[in-house]
Amino acid sequence: MTDYDELAKEFLQNMRTIQTAGKHIQDSLRGEIFVLFFIKKMGGKAVPGQISSAVGVSSARIATTLNSLEKKGLITREIDSEDRRKIIVELTKEGETHVEEERKKQMEKIKGVLSALGEEDAKELVRIVGRIGEVL
Repeated sequence: MTDYDELAKEFLQNMRTIQTAGKHIQDSLRGEIFVLFFIKKMGGKAVPGQISSAVGVSSARIATTLNSLEKKGLITREIDSEDRRKIIVELTKEGETHVEEERKKQMEKIKGVLSALGEEDAKELVRIVGRIGEVL
């Protein structure tokens, strides 16, 4: 009989280890990179409310992030010509380039981890993570 209590404890300990080792990945899930990835996913344009919902942070925090990205030349913000109450956030060419460079870096890191696991374990990890997504 499987002791799911012990498995759960071991799983949580392993996740804490991964979380500590991968802090930069976790930070990117709530920071500027995630915002840029989200805008790219939305076709290069989005409204702040969409971004706030996707990232799971307040609209004030998104405004701060957008200010930073705009200062860096990675996005522009303009009033929607069809609905003047809306602000349209759009990636600049520099923003598009930055997103692609970051995507390549992330892919290389992930490929490195999967390669270190070996073919069998890498395939099993991907399968299990997919299964967890289905269950959740």
